[in-house]
Amino acid sequence: MSKVQRQHAGARATGARKPRTKPAEVRRDDLMDAAARLFIAKGIDATTIDEIVASADVAKGTFYHYFAAKTDVIAALRDRFAQGFVARVQAAVDACPAGDAVGRLCAWTAAAVGAYLDQFQLHDIVFHDFGHDRRQSAEHDAVIDQLMTILAAGIQKGTWSIESPRSTAIVIFHGMHGVVDDAIAAGSPDRAQIIDTLSALFRRMLGDGTSRRAERDSA
Repeated sequence: MSKVQRQHAGARATGARKPRTKPAEVRRDDLMDAAARLFIAKGIDATTIDEIVASADVAKGTFYHYFAAKTDVIAALRDRFAQGFVARVQAAVDACPAGDAVGRLCAWTAAAVGAYLDQFQLHDIVFHDFGHDRRQSAEHDAVIDQLMTILAAGIQKGTWSIESPRSTAIVIFHGMHGVVDDAIAAGSPDRAQIIDTLSALFRRMLGDGTSRRAERDSA
């Protein structure tokens, strides 16, 4: 084999060789994904770290490079769930015109219901230990703040008159959770029906802004 042929053969071999290591964020995500699958299938207590690393196809030392214990994985999954939930819902809200407060609230409702239904098994796992000491959690407050922003914009535009935006946001947030949980427990989570029901309830609770705008325009 000539020198040129050897160089081409070496280049082909190098190009075909799989990378020996993955980026750090990918390895961490692989561990979290493996843990989530096992937690849902077996429960947290029944899942071992050995099973997590085997499912993620990494060495046990890699696990301890990112997490000190299973509880750290749960916390990381909780953070990722909350960030993904808020981002997904915000994208739906931002797709509505900035001045359409009612439309943005309905978009929030539809996206929140969809995100919850799509991942309720993981939600139940990572938030299973939510107790009195976690009532002011960052994950909870991020969603409340998102709702308060929508409500504040509607108040400023004159669509709604709300004395306590935070209390209203809390009622909407927990109302959404309660209705979806009830549908899941009944074994019949009809997504479209849930969204329609909640959107109608929230609009009646706040007022859809039509009569208020008419009053303002005639003044």
